[in-house]
Amino acid sequence: LRSQAKECNGVKAPIDTSKPNPNEVEFDNLYLDMNGIIHPCTHPEDKPAPKNEDEMMVAIFEYIDRIFNIVRPRRLLYMAIDGVAPRAKMNQQRSRRFRASKEGMEAAEEKQKIRQEILAKGGILPPEEVKERFDSNCITPGTEFMDNLAKCLRYYIADRLNSDPGWKNLTVILSDASAPGEGEHKIMDYIRRQRAQPNHDPNTHHCLCGADADLIMLGLATHEPNFTIIREEFKPNKPKPCGLCNQMGHEVKDCQGLPREKQGKHDQFADSLPISEQEFIFIRLCVLREYLERELTMASLPFTFDFERSVDDWVFMCFFVGNDFLPHLPSLEIREGAIDRLVNIYKNVVHKTGGYLTESGFVNLQRVQMIMLAVGEVEDSIFKKRKDDDDNFKRRQKEKRKRMKRDQPSFIPGGQFSPQALGNRSSPQAISNPRQAAFEMRMHDRQNSTTSSPNTSFTSDGSPSPAGGIKRKAEDSDSEPEPEDNIRLWETGWKQRYYKNKFDVDASDEKFRRKVVQSYVEGLCWVLRYYYQGCASWNWYYPFHYAPFASDFEGIADMPSDFEKGSKPFKPLEQLMGVFPAASGNFLPPTWRKLMTDPESSIIDFYPEDFAIDLNGKKYAWQGVALLPFVDERRLRAALEEVYPDLTPEESRRNSLGGDVLFVGKHHPLCDFIVEQYKTKNTEVGLDIPPELCHGIQGKLTLNDNAVLPDQTVESPVPMLRDLTQNSAVSISFKDPQFDEDFVFKAVVLPGAKKPAPVLKPGDWEKTNNDGRPWRPQLNFNRDRKPVHLDQSAFRTLGHTMPKKMYANAVPLGAYGSPYARPLLGGQQQIPRLLSNLRPQESWRGPTPLFPQTPQRTAGAAPLLAWNRMLQSQNQYPPSQYQGLGGPMGYPQRPEDQMDRGRQVWKP
Repeated sequence: LRSQAKECNGVKAPIDTSKPNPNEVEFDNLYLDMNGIIHPCTHPEDKPAPKNEDEMMVAIFEYIDRIFNIVRPRRLLYMAIDGVAPRAKMNQQRSRRFRASKEGMEAAEEKQKIRQEILAKGGILPPEEVKERFDSNCITPGTEFMDNLAKCLRYYIADRLNSDPGWKNLTVILSDASAPGEGEHKIMDYIRRQRAQPNHDPNTHHCLCGADADLIMLGLATHEPNFTIIREEFKPNKPKPCGLCNQMGHEVKDCQGLPREKQGKHDQFADSLPISEQEFIFIRLCVLREYLERELTMASLPFTFDFERSVDDWVFMCFFVGNDFLPHLPSLEIREGAIDRLVNIYKNVVHKTGGYLTESGFVNLQRVQMIMLAVGEVEDSIFKKRKDDDDNFKRRQKEKRKRMKRDQPSFIPGGQFSPQALGNRSSPQAISNPRQAAFEMRMHDRQNSTTSSPNTSFTSDGSPSPAGGIKRKAEDSDSEPEPEDNIRLWETGWKQRYYKNKFDVDASDEKFRRKVVQSYVEGLCWVLRYYYQGCASWNWYYPFHYAPFASDFEGIADMPSDFEKGSKPFKPLEQLMGVFPAASGNFLPPTWRKLMTDPESSIIDFYPEDFAIDLNGKKYAWQGVALLPFVDERRLRAALEEVYPDLTPEESRRNSLGGDVLFVGKHHPLCDFIVEQYKTKNTEVGLDIPPELCHGIQGKLTLNDNAVLPDQTVESPVPMLRDLTQNSAVSISFKDPQFDEDFVFKAVVLPGAKKPAPVLKPGDWEKTNNDGRPWRPQLNFNRDRKPVHLDQSAFRTLGHTMPKKMYANAVPLGAYGSPYARPLLGGQQQIPRLLSNLRPQESWRGPTPLFPQTPQRTAGAAPLLAWNRMLQSQNQYPPSQYQGLGGPMGYPQRPEDQMDRGRQVWKP
């Protein structure tokens, strides 16, 4: 992705985000799932952690700026922080937080043990840093950290609205941790409710930032034609420093306490880590929809094929493989191709079902039963194949270890003569005292060959260590210890053993098995409703640690799938009591914290100091099931009633549920309308937003007691940042459009939506008349981008002036976003428009679009001639400055252009 800021003398120049997007696409709305930003900024894995909370906040600001520079939304920026989650999600949060606390304590103990062992051998380690470990459990609604984060984000939004031209006409909505609901689902709820409004633009281009895989499913569930996900590019095996010696190239368990090598000629890089700026990728769901359309299209159906309904069925089937609310079925593992298996069974059985499995988030259980029983018929063969594959893998690994052991060199020089990986050193280091180094290597090798034990360690002077070596892991063993598997799913009687070991009941207990299946079916219905309609019940949860078998899904057609209406979410501090271990009790009020540790507490059993982890056939502990007791809501509330009076006013405020806040700058058409409400002190609750003033966005506005107001100073909650003394932004409470509880949001493509141009190679490309042209795949958003070709003389010229790695990726002259692009001069011929098909005119179906369509966005320019390249009088982009309302970045006020895209359109 292109968004790199230019750097001069170590200072990055700000990027003018009001200019067209250099990635050759224009986005309307950007949604930030903030928890995916907060975690890597507060406790990063590939760079030094921030020293304090203020540095964490600045890191979050910089991360948001980076995303904004890439996406450059023109209408809306929606920031959503996880609020109080439904009870079904709280069980997973509880498991994660208990695990994090346990693993943190175990890691600290192991680190200390290895440290003492290395020092006893005579190893060299830097002194321990005395600093408080950051407890990531504080990133939970109701804590002081999250309250401070909300204040900092309000300041950040106000600052950008005042100073950044790219934010000029932007509507910003902040949904902080006081607003209940998971961040991504608050975003989906907003999209659903706006889609149901008559003023919604069906061709809005959405961009959602987040790394969770379920964002792909949520994006598909919206049925929006232009939906893109931006996420960090995953790069495995990133180098991390050792937690003991701070050197690269090994982990804590492999640390030997060797002296640190000199970094650079004068050791100038001693305290620096190899940090590279995080890179991002776009996931275009319109391309995924093309793949799914090819995969799911079926002929000769007894009913009309509807691709949108088949996408909903595909999303539903993915729930069986695993989600945040239900354990996956034992026979369906995603790494074993479970999704492909389900799709094949679905295509074979759908002729018998007589229709689709789902409709707008509601499940047809009779048809689901047919699918599950078809999976159940092959469960036995799935388990046997899994065992065969596992045995074959272990055999190959064993042979590989033997081969590597046989082929490894008998002697590897160390110290200054040790082999170095390519690229580790920019220039070879001079050898100092080679005779002494060679002598030490010979002595070390001689002692290794004469000692009786291969684990004998040596001190820094080459003598055997008196403490001796302690073997921490059997690396030379031909076989690793395997966890005991009492279930043996590949052997006859697997169902009996499964229910006896996992549920402690006999498999012949039909009543209990049906109870488990009914709870799982309720979970499937709840999850699908959550994805398509919103939270059906805040109180429901799956009350078991394990899932049933697919062959148990008999007679589910008659099972009830309704949920209680009018349920309410937990309050923030109540949720903390439900998900926190006792080790994180410092984030709670003292009397509440005592309930976690006092042996006489009525709920002490909710907070075990230690708990078992069932690997459940997996290899690593993080893949296992944490066997924690489920929290009884009634017992928890009864215990909290006694300590509620002890809350301070500040704690009571943090324990209350809040809502969303809308921000606009002084150039936004809605700004004067909001300021007028504050001047007249309009106390009306739920004032409707005029959609023509806010890009078609609708909702209810209410005056905010702690609002950001024009001409009032906005104090900085971060000491290193300045106060905003000349503020012109304004904020107000915002509430999404409300609907009846029984209202059903239709999972369909809206009338007037335009189907994006296809990206995949047509199946009949060779058969059709294409003049023998080869298929050229589209690698970015712009399919009409013309490659620039240079002859040999041009390459020679570039080779003389700059390194190849610099000009290989240089933006071609005249290309979109190039600093040399300029308007056409007189007599020059116009080149093809680069964005001519950004809004393809092929309509999907339905009536005429609700709003007049704006002209196509264009960009690009003709190549510059040599004699006019230096002309500075004409420039494609004006200097970074605010323009008046109605300018290129302004939201048009003409009635016929109410849904204009609000972006710069350059006309030669």
